[in-house]
Amino acid sequence: MEGVAVSLTVNGSLLAGRYRLLESVGLGGMAEVYRAEDVVLGREVAVKVFRPGWDATARPRFEAEVRTLAGLSHPGLVPVHDAGTGCDTPFLVMRLVEGRTLRDEIADGPLPAPRVRRLGAELAEALAYVHDRGVVHRDVKPSNILLDDRDKPYLADFGLAHLPGATRLTRTDQMVGTAAYLAPEQVRGADVDHPADIYALGLVLLECLTGHREYPGGEVEAAVARLHRSPAIPGHLPADLASLVSSMTATAPDQRPTAVDCARALRLDPVEETVRVPAHVAKTAAVAVPSSARVPRKALLASAAALLGAISVAWAMAPGAQPVNSAPTSSSAATTTPPSATTPVSLSPAQSTTPAEQPAAQVDDTTRAPAVPEVARQPAADRVPAVQPGAKKQKDKPQPPGKGKK
Repeated sequence: MEGVAVSLTVNGSLLAGRYRLLESVGLGGMAEVYRAEDVVLGREVAVKVFRPGWDATARPRFEAEVRTLAGLSHPGLVPVHDAGTGCDTPFLVMRLVEGRTLRDEIADGPLPAPRVRRLGAELAEALAYVHDRGVVHRDVKPSNILLDDRDKPYLADFGLAHLPGATRLTRTDQMVGTAAYLAPEQVRGADVDHPADIYALGLVLLECLTGHREYPGGEVEAAVARLHRSPAIPGHLPADLASLVSSMTATAPDQRPTAVDCARALRLDPVEETVRVPAHVAKTAAVAVPSSARVPRKALLASAAALLGAISVAWAMAPGAQPVNSAPTSSSAATTTPPSATTPVSLSPAQSTTPAEQPAAQVDDTTRAPAVPEVARQPAADRVPAVQPGAKKQKDKPQPPGKGKK
């Protein structure tokens, strides 16, 4: 009997003349997984051995699954080292992942949200790879997710995997998949495609965040429950994860995101995405400020001339200061009081550039404005010109009312 043969290999005989089965580490639908020793390479491996006693279609289906898994290679899948389908006992040799299952981790309590995002993103990427090759896992659950010593997840146990649209042959008393993680279309007996894996992964992420199964109970109770209510997502969960899990567990398959969309959403850091917008705004403002604050050269010259004029007036009006000549008084009177009988003193070109005569430059901007910059360039010793003879006589004349120094 084939069953006896498997038992003998565990007791010391070599499988395929190379693998010594040591102990059973897992039991699946049609196969059992053993820790084994590869005597050729001197390393431990995991060997999945077909279990006899099924119907006539079970072995061909197992062999088809072996060939399917042998053609898959992704960091999120357990690597396949060897396989045998022509012998009396079909088997599949894989890498032995030392660690715990995700089910063991959840038993210790809810997982932190950052860890759930990372694990979920890596699992979604593995599913995206599998889906891209037309394979549906159909049994995504915490006990089928292995974690190595670096906390890297591996999607394992493709015992129920099949191509979309293909008929899966199983025992009449066995439900295809695990009841607690079935998609609604699986419960209804409809065609199963990639969205079924997305639904199951959404329930797995929700279980990681809450620490308990969303649909507990027996197989029938757990399977039917999702037809009556959607998963209850607690309000205290992070908004991004709550929204993603809600969309992954939508009742209609066509409303669920793809595995690629799930991986992309889980890879986004909500904190970094929030900070990125203000940084962009600040960068734009920094570019706009210099252009709006640029002052024209003519405005700077005009401001400098006005400042010099103000300083000159303040100096002339200071207590104890003696006017150099009467020209400023005569010029100021022309703008503040009516003309008097006294004949105003005419100004020479040399006198029009003294600091005391700056108010006169404000009377006629078109003729005297060009002389303003020269005032700033003249040395301080040259700012007071020699007193003209006419101006000296005017100084001795009495000042008309209103023309004195204020």
